Amino acid sequence: MEAGFFTRHPLFKDLINISIFIVCVLVGTLFINNYIFRSFSVVGPSMEKTLYTNDRLIINRVPVTIAHLQNKQFVPQRGQIIVFKNPHYEPGIQDEYIVKRVIGLPGEHVVLKDGKYTVYNKQNPNGFNPDDYNHGEPGSPTSGSVDTIVPDGQLFVSGDHRQGDYSFDSRNGLGTIPLYDVVGTVSLRIYPFNKIRTF
Repeated sequence: MEAGFFTRHPLFKDLINISIFIVCVLVGTLFINNYIFRSFSVVGPSMEKTLYTNDRLIINRVPVTIAHLQNKQFVPQRGQIIVFKNPHYEPGIQDEYIVKRVIGLPGEHVVLKDGKYTVYNKQNPNGFNPDDYNHGEPGSPTSGSVDTIVPDGQLFVSGDHRQGDYSFDSRNGLGTIPLYDVVGTVSLRIYPFNKIRTF
């Protein structure tokens, strides 16, 4: 009996196996990045003293994926740190992805006065300080003045370094963020290794 082609040419068999492995890795990587988690690096001082330039973050995509499978918009919790696509992105001029903290949810009234945020909603008609949800992490008084209603389907976000123009956020030019631009929530800092932590 004559030996099969792959028996006579084991190199071809190895090449096919390697090709299949590479394709599976690429498909798996795309699947994980799109639906499970992604990794981002922090650039700039806008989230100090919580996050610093070159911090490497793992972004949880699972809640966003589940919401989309249910034909819903994912709405993060107040106080969560999120990564989202910059709605004003221009290649070479601005960052495509931005990391900020959620302050106001759709339909809420956000006021920034005398260095402090106050959020008003149906459950809290007298208002409350959204930083009470942040475990005290924002490290500086908040500059600027805001009095706005967050539109439906959008979020009001702020950096944790809120003095002057250190943070380009919903206070000063970024505006509110469409829910469909949210990539996911920050779940883990994996670098630097001596500052690994969950969020």
